[in-house]
Amino acid sequence: MGITINLDVIMAKRKISAGELSARIGITPANLSILKNNKAKAIRFSTLEALCRALDCQPGDIMEFDPAAAAPGSEEYSGSEE
Repeated sequence: MGITINLDVIMAKRKISAGELSARIGITPANLSILKNNKAKAIRFSTLEALCRALDCQPGDIMEFDPAAAAPGSEEYSGSEE
């Protein structure tokens, strides 16, 4: 997948533990671990918003797009733009 979650970096900069962050945003430590370890296939906007509020950051601080890691064929839009 071409999206990387840099949650561990932001957490280290903010000096916040996974347990504290999961309690602040209301998700389980297991689900936070899935996000931190780049195993998530999706993220709810409400979770992203809660992360940004708790960490005082922007979505782009948490997520990064790497075209080299993108799935083959995903770099082009397959629909019509008309």
